[in-house]
Amino acid sequence: MLNFLKGVVSGSGTGLKDLPYNIGEPYSSAWGSWIHYRGTSKDDGTPVSVFALSGSTTNDGHLAAGRNGVKRLRTVRHPNILSFLHSTEAENFDGSTAKVTIYIVTEPVMPLSEKLKELGLKGTQRDEYYAWGLHRIAKAVSFLNNDCKLVHGNVCLASVVVTQTLDWKLHAFDVLSEFDGHNESAVGPMLQYDWLIDAQYKSKELLKSDWTTIRKSPPWTIDSWGLGCLIYELFSGTKLSKTEDLCNTASIPKSLLPDYQRLLSSMPPRRLNSSKLLENSEYFQNKLVETIQFMEILNLKDSVEKDTFFRKLPNLVEQLPREIVLKKLLPLLASALEFGSAAAPALTALLKMGSWLSTDEFSVKVLPTIIKLFASNDRSIRVGLLQHIDQYGESLSAKIVDEQVYAHVATGFSDTSAFLRELTLKSMLVLAPKLSHRTISGSLLKYLSKLQVDEEPAIRTNTTILLGNIAGYLNEGTRKRVLINALTVRALRDTFAPARAAGIMALSATSSYYDVTEIATRILPNIVVFTIDPDSDVQSKAFEAVDQFLQLVKQHHEKTNTGDTSTTSMGTSSIPGNASLLGWAMSSLTLKGGKSSEQGSYSPASSSMPPTAAVPDSSSIADNSSITPVHVSSSIDMRDQHVPVSPSLNDGWGELENGLEGLDGDKDGWDDIEPQEEPKPSPFLVNIQAAQRRPVSQPKPQVASLRGSIKNDDEDLWGSVPATVPAPRTSSQPSSTRSSRTVDDDEDPWGAISAPAPSTKSLNVKKGGSLDDNDPWAAIAAPVPTSKARSSIGRGRGNKPTVPKLGAQRINRTSSGM
Repeated sequence: MLNFLKGVVSGSGTGLKDLPYNIGEPYSSAWGSWIHYRGTSKDDGTPVSVFALSGSTTNDGHLAAGRNGVKRLRTVRHPNILSFLHSTEAENFDGSTAKVTIYIVTEPVMPLSEKLKELGLKGTQRDEYYAWGLHRIAKAVSFLNNDCKLVHGNVCLASVVVTQTLDWKLHAFDVLSEFDGHNESAVGPMLQYDWLIDAQYKSKELLKSDWTTIRKSPPWTIDSWGLGCLIYELFSGTKLSKTEDLCNTASIPKSLLPDYQRLLSSMPPRRLNSSKLLENSEYFQNKLVETIQFMEILNLKDSVEKDTFFRKLPNLVEQLPREIVLKKLLPLLASALEFGSAAAPALTALLKMGSWLSTDEFSVKVLPTIIKLFASNDRSIRVGLLQHIDQYGESLSAKIVDEQVYAHVATGFSDTSAFLRELTLKSMLVLAPKLSHRTISGSLLKYLSKLQVDEEPAIRTNTTILLGNIAGYLNEGTRKRVLINALTVRALRDTFAPARAAGIMALSATSSYYDVTEIATRILPNIVVFTIDPDSDVQSKAFEAVDQFLQLVKQHHEKTNTGDTSTTSMGTSSIPGNASLLGWAMSSLTLKGGKSSEQGSYSPASSSMPPTAAVPDSSSIADNSSITPVHVSSSIDMRDQHVPVSPSLNDGWGELENGLEGLDGDKDGWDDIEPQEEPKPSPFLVNIQAAQRRPVSQPKPQVASLRGSIKNDDEDLWGSVPATVPAPRTSSQPSSTRSSRTVDDDEDPWGAISAPAPSTKSLNVKKGGSLDDNDPWAAIAAPVPTSKARSSIGRGRGNKPTVPKLGAQRINRTSSGM
């Protein structure tokens, strides 16, 4: 117990060597005989302040007062009182003379006088900062006098220090003592070390050592006088040299003057209590004080008050001292957001304050909070982060994005809110360049594949645009597998006109990634179709793309003829008009009705084109001036427009369209789209040759009287088929299967590029059942789909019945029933 008490009085260390702090350069001023040093922790380099007081002997009065200050500072804790960290005493010898030094380690602070010169505030901002600082010191004095019944004894400018967050704090507790006014037996000085106080700071009763009057007065009388001295020094800008100078009130603000005069009343009982100063003074009612006070008691405010406050805060901080906003308000706001006491609108104010910081300061003070907020389950916080990602995205390192941020952002791809899905999609324009190839190919492309078939047409459109923008960050193998399939088979087949336009633009912007063979066989055939698209914007972009890709092919042809074998990039730098791809097409928020906005869809209707219906108006176009409001028909069929079908668009589109919703989780989403086989150099000749090798099926006659003549003509048609073509199956399979596919896909590899099948109404068959002599191409016509069951009797057999039998009629009835 004795050792503990000795440690409390003398210090917490054994010597300077054991002090776990480095002592740096001293400040130019400090209270009393103390020297104020800058310092750092030996463990982690954290900044601290070190106060040192030296004496020649252990019984030196200054050392005794210093030990009193150490004890008081260690035991008295308050937000507006300097925070104690460590203390020790060290003894060394200067020749034959022993010298004792007391060290106090505190939080890093700076003398108030030096900090005011550094800030250089003027006018209203200076008055607001002074009001806030005086408010802090008045609270500390009120705590000592009213709550602890202690008397500081020497409140002045030198006894106030400033923290790194510009908070004012009270220190210099060497004179601090208990108020013993209620003890009738008390005699002698109440303040044991009052001789340390300079005469100009002493009130009349203290100057006369009238302890009887002091004990009969309230506890705050001495420190209220000290507050008056602090106010004078603060606004006059000079140190108080004599007590009479306190009568010069020219520099004191008018709103503070009445309280200043009451603090310095010549009658101790009438001096203003510091607590009353806080409650009644008009001077403390300003924006800075009210803003900081609201932030400090934020947990006590309801949601409505928080929301109102944070919505006004971005405009309010423009009017406050910039230095105070960055060093005081910003840390308070970041802490409130991090621990969930601040509302989502506070994020806007945080980012606005962060924009005033340097890059290094932003990374230290703001970025850690933002990274933690990405893990928040609050949807409004996530929306705010994604809406402002362009303000801080560049400051995020690739490692942080790939390991900490992306996993949380990616949850928005599958969110039920279309607005959040769209924001997540747009954020990838900033985040994707910082993702690793493994994350892009293993995760991001899977999400984009699903978003390409999203129910919101604007999201599908922007997904295509994003693919075009991030193509440069894909490795070569992924680009080969994904780009053409995603931009042709999906984007160009979208029922929403702006999505088709986006697909064409994306192909143009990524032209440098395709070789001439891909351009000639897979891209141009797909784009040419859309030169007759019902939407004019799609048409114009299709013509531009065709010209661009043809120019690339011509350049390759010219280089080949001249013998130039250099592999120059087919970039788009020489092709103007691609810069607009970087803008988003439109916002899904403006689409009223979800799928009902797809008014540019293809519907298989044979009726004529009705009056046009407008898809999103100009207000829905967010960023891309190249995507204009589109007016297309809601019931247009490409077949009615006689659009030629390109080879790749005709390859298995039915199976792909039915299977888009169920993507394989182990793939990136486009692996199920097989690349098209490259046609022969003469595609028209190949079509004819393939069709000649295919057996021709005839429609089933509607009247029984035609059956005999059809039989005879059938023998003539099949006679020209080569012997290598296998005969059709004779088993009585359902007619629906026979009518949908006359030749098995495995037996006819060229079926994908065969000529389109003519309708049964246009088949040139005479009423008598024989082929039209004026149609020389009838022998190589494509198979005709039949609407009724065919006879199970095989064609090409030698034994064919000449007259329909009763059994055949029964089979027809059974098939029709099926």
